[in-house]
Amino acid sequence: MRRTTIAVTAVSALLSLSLVGCAKDPSEAQPGGGGESATQQQDAALHDKLPDKIKQAGKLVSVNSGSFPPYEIVGSNRDLSGAAADLSDALGQVLGVKVEHVTVEGLSGVLTGIKAGRYDFALGPIGDFPERETDNDFVDWVQEFVVFAVPKGNPKQIKDLDSACGLRVAVMAAGSAEKVIKNQAQKCTAEGKPAIEVQSYKDQPSSILSVKSGRADAFFSSQAPLTYFVDQSKGELELAAVGQKNGFDDLFQGAVVPKDSALRDVLLAGLQELFDNGTYAKIMAKWGLDGNKLDKPGVNLAGSKG
Repeated sequence: MRRTTIAVTAVSALLSLSLVGCAKDPSEAQPGGGGESATQQQDAALHDKLPDKIKQAGKLVSVNSGSFPPYEIVGSNRDLSGAAADLSDALGQVLGVKVEHVTVEGLSGVLTGIKAGRYDFALGPIGDFPERETDNDFVDWVQEFVVFAVPKGNPKQIKDLDSACGLRVAVMAAGSAEKVIKNQAQKCTAEGKPAIEVQSYKDQPSSILSVKSGRADAFFSSQAPLTYFVDQSKGELELAAVGQKNGFDDLFQGAVVPKDSALRDVLLAGLQELFDNGTYAKIMAKWGLDGNKLDKPGVNLAGSKG
């Protein structure tokens, strides 16, 4: 029978010293990283379409669940860097408002906070799945793949999802990868294979630390952040099961807003401007995310593809 372990706060505190802190300089964290994106011209028409509450406040409140490199890197003083931070700066300039970032614990805290109206949106990127579109709208701006991060040499010889039977696998709590690995755990036992020990952590850095410390055999998550962590590990880690479906169909990720919010179409149009003027491509290249680019942003792409 599988076990689910929730990471303690101390793990994240330790990780903030060992991993997150190393990425304060974007050009140092990503080879070839450039400077800040060019200043954007405000689109007065889009600004006028913002909900009155946002125009009056002069800001959009974007919520995140902690470090999700290279998209979101939360520093020790709670400042945010990464591709999403750069994109939010540019987007705020286009819309004529400041984007304020708030960090909460766990993806569930992000989604419930948006639904309750405590936050305007999450730039993310957060996984867009048809079941999530019931209560939320997604403005998708990246595509993603799900793989494993493992110790160098892949000692457990993970080749695909079926290879995880009998292993200790870390995942991010409440994320789509957790659901897939738990389904795989049931499949393993149903087929008479050794069970998977599922370890659920509240954020990406805590999960990757579990592999580096030997508490987990692998971390199952999005390829973009795992590539970042592998690069930062200085040879301790590598990716496994790359190029496999690993329990997923086409994956889209993006910003989240309340269902049928007026903000949805404003964000879509604002992002489209950043796609059209080349800012989006420059930001994605700066953070090593060329393989995750979309040709254009879209609304609820998971549902439309389903």
